[in-house]
Amino acid sequence: MRGVPRLVLASASPRRRELLEMLALDFVVRPADLDETRRRGEAAEAYVSRLARAKAAHRVAAGECVLAADTSVVLGEEILGKPRDRAEAETMVGRLAGRTHRVLTAVAVAHQPAPGRGGVAPERQAADEVATTEVTFCTMTRREISWYAGTGEGLDKAGAYAVQGIGALFVERLVGNYTNVVGLPLPVLARCLRRIGLDLLTWRHPAVAVGAER
Repeated sequence: MRGVPRLVLASASPRRRELLEMLALDFVVRPADLDETRRRGEAAEAYVSRLARAKAAHRVAAGECVLAADTSVVLGEEILGKPRDRAEAETMVGRLAGRTHRVLTAVAVAHQPAPGRGGVAPERQAADEVATTEVTFCTMTRREISWYAGTGEGLDKAGAYAVQGIGALFVERLVGNYTNVVGLPLPVLARCLRRIGLDLLTWRHPAVAVGAER
């Protein structure tokens, strides 16, 4: 796509890639490998914002627009990361059962325009925003908790569950954006791009006609 910056997804998450593919976007994947240690006393929202901005800015090249995201499952004030093993996954799911938690996803975009005449590179443009969704789990029995943890579905996911998978069986209510819980709130992504003068659908693959996915 001539004149359009290359769209780069700075994440190895299959869920984020699938959401962009669902929109038939033309993009490349280039994960950002950064230290994701939470700072002492750092609030959950500040934590995900910092990481998303750092990932978006990491190795962005001229003529590229890099998008990044960072998601955290927050119970009270505690961030529940990815479980180390099945036992920890079972503990996390047990804590979420019958309670409401928040899913925070920070989205950040960084666009480095290509150099203009004279080889002068325009100033980098960036925007970011945090989406919050409240998720309520239904009451679960010990057998259900153990069974779900044993499926292995949540072993590579924050909070040890997948709302887009088997975990949907236990989600009683969701207040906010669904794609936020999956890991990339699409309305927020589109809004961040608009703030820097770009349109998400610019990257839609020209071979895909409107309504062709139906």
